[in-house]
Amino acid sequence: MTDSNKTATLTVHGKEYELPVHSPTAGPDVVDIRKLYGQAGVFTYDPGFTSTASCDSTITYIDGDKGELLHRGYPIDQLAEKSHFLEVCYLLLYGELPGAKDLETFESTITRHTMLHEQMQYFYRGFRRDAHPMAIMVGVVGAMSAFYHDSTDISDPHQREVASHRLIAKMPTIAAWAYKYHTGQPFVYPRNDLDYASNFLRMCFSVPAEEYEVNPILSRAMDRIFTLHADHEQNASTSTVRLASSSGANPFACIAAGIACLWGPAHGGANQACLEMLEEIGTVDRIPEYIARAKDKNDPFRLMGFGHRVYKNFDPRAKVMKQSADEVLDLLGVENNPKLQVAKELEKEALQDPYFAEKKLFPNVDFYSGIILEAMGFPTSMFTPIFALSRTVGWVSQWKEMIADPQNKIGRPRQLYLGETSRDYVDIEKR
Repeated sequence: MTDSNKTATLTVHGKEYELPVHSPTAGPDVVDIRKLYGQAGVFTYDPGFTSTASCDSTITYIDGDKGELLHRGYPIDQLAEKSHFLEVCYLLLYGELPGAKDLETFESTITRHTMLHEQMQYFYRGFRRDAHPMAIMVGVVGAMSAFYHDSTDISDPHQREVASHRLIAKMPTIAAWAYKYHTGQPFVYPRNDLDYASNFLRMCFSVPAEEYEVNPILSRAMDRIFTLHADHEQNASTSTVRLASSSGANPFACIAAGIACLWGPAHGGANQACLEMLEEIGTVDRIPEYIARAKDKNDPFRLMGFGHRVYKNFDPRAKVMKQSADEVLDLLGVENNPKLQVAKELEKEALQDPYFAEKKLFPNVDFYSGIILEAMGFPTSMFTPIFALSRTVGWVSQWKEMIADPQNKIGRPRQLYLGETSRDYVDIEKR
């Protein structure tokens, strides 16, 4: 909201301009520059938009200095410990925790939307057998607009609601089928008697020759991974979804755009990079060598899975994920997996080293989620698709909020132009 007593004064070419200042419910004040170009004829310059609020939102808040992540005001550690993914989905979508009846209805709706249109099988078969699962997901989610015409009209609140439910419900099936296609195994259909996380694990690991019995510890760990990745404020992929939706694009196209952005190794691929680092280290006895390299300013090596761009304290999601990692590794063991042995020892040594404590380089959520997914048997190529599955509810919630915002307008960032000024065309004979 705007605080009428707060303004900022900007001097441009000797002339002063009064700019409104908005005070949020949490976080720093925001200087409103929407009319700056019209009044002063200048733009602001902020590569990466790291100091720019692109929207107002009531969904998620991060305080990086405190190590705090809130969904609709609820701390993420409480949600991960006491709630479950579909309840968090309801919270993100509708703003409040559901009552028992509302939750039952919501879970039933999601469960009965998990099937994919049967013709979508043939769409998968158009990809090369060695296609990356993320490439498949980008294509299949974008193609949903060709299969579900009755939920693409963004001006219809009912269609927006149906599209939201379909995306959340079908994403585990889409991701699991991408995995199956990648491995050359037959598709496994969802079952309505299983919960969200258990259904996903079964669709990934069951085969016709042998039914997959879902272990409740693995199912709970999977549910926590979904919950801890559900939303994370205005990150790159969320901003991509919002920018795509600002043009009026259908919801499936917008979410496909978010998946494409998430695919970048600087965003959704961080847990894969962490596992690749563990593989590079190789054995426990080499850990001191790599810790020494990480401390050496002249060595380009960095410990992946430690520290975070936003969190300048312990990542609040990592605390919960560590508990799940310990439970999963206790269940499955690490004796025959050198990577997991390295991970356990690296975590121990880094947490005891004053250098990392002083620089606040604690293990983050990507470090632990990669360990869990590796232990479960997922290849690293599936880590980012699982991230996309988890983040879908955040993207959908942000999309719904933006569509309903009366201030919504098409995104159009400005630029600092440093190219050639106007010049005349020269005929090729004279060049």
